[in-house]
Amino acid sequence: MSRRSLLQQQLDYEFFITIAQVLKEHNNEPKHGGSVIGHKVVHCKGEAAHQRLYENYFSDDPMYGPEFFKRRFRMSRPLFLRIMNAIQNHDNYFVQKRNAANVLGLSCLQKVTAAFRMLTNGVAVDATDEYICIGESTAIESLRNFVKAVVEIFENEYLRSPNQNDTSRLLEIGVGRCFPAEGQALEVNYNINGHAYKMGYYLADGIYPSWATFVKTISQPQGNKNKYFAKAQEAVRKDVERAFGVLQARFAIVRGPARLWDMEALAYIMKSRVIMHNMIIEDEGDVDPEERFDSLEHNVQPSHFATPDLMEFIEIHKNIRDNEVHHQLQEDLVEHLRQHKPDTY
Repeated sequence: MSRRSLLQQQLDYEFFITIAQVLKEHNNEPKHGGSVIGHKVVHCKGEAAHQRLYENYFSDDPMYGPEFFKRRFRMSRPLFLRIMNAIQNHDNYFVQKRNAANVLGLSCLQKVTAAFRMLTNGVAVDATDEYICIGESTAIESLRNFVKAVVEIFENEYLRSPNQNDTSRLLEIGVGRCFPAEGQALEVNYNINGHAYKMGYYLADGIYPSWATFVKTISQPQGNKNKYFAKAQEAVRKDVERAFGVLQARFAIVRGPARLWDMEALAYIMKSRVIMHNMIIEDEGDVDPEERFDSLEHNVQPSHFATPDLMEFIEIHKNIRDNEVHHQLQEDLVEHLRQHKPDTY
């Protein structure tokens, strides 16, 4: 190989090294906005999409009436509008604005509808683009802001601790099912089959520990009494499972797409679902807030006794974990059901 060829190779090598260094420095520079070669811009007619959405569901004479609205939004139109108006007044993000080019942005109706479609139907974030004309990133942003606003506005009213009426209603249902418990919050005194008990209990399945505060079903029950009890316990326990089933039916996002959200967003999504579920119950009139119950001597009152000290707390904790009380309570309930509801289950 000639000396000239070796020199040329060295120059070529140094040239390419220099180019690589320049390109590396350029790629490390902060990027600024501007046109992207090969990037296709979709000019979606947002105002037309808003008008179409309004005429289909929100005008005085909509194309899709109340039944269609409730099926697709999981609530009545007045309740939807109440939530939407409250959110628009609460969060400036949902106020329609013009950008620097004086182009009118998305309406509150479009953003809230996109959030509702993802919550109620569990649709992917980019599935809202064709009808509502909202981009994927904006749809995600709308949902995040929507669920956070719902919690901030309505949490105190619709995600509160149970009040007197709530607790009385639950106790009344338990009495009607022959799973009695009555008294004051934190103080429960009742007798079953000749035995006195001082703690309330939860109906639970087999994965829970054998504590005094859990009444579990009987696995592989033997004898008519035990079989009857297992059937009754499992039937009542399903009430809670059905409650979660209702939430899933109304807000399909939790059946899969919710797994893609971060923990903070999931917390707001779950809270907002429960809040809106309670708002729907109130709107549809299934629960009377002034309801009273004849079989209870008085409404349940919250306890105002002093908080127990450490030794009392340890004793209470020990009593809760009492395995013998757990089995005794189960046996007493088996006998109680046999005597009082022999033909129900």
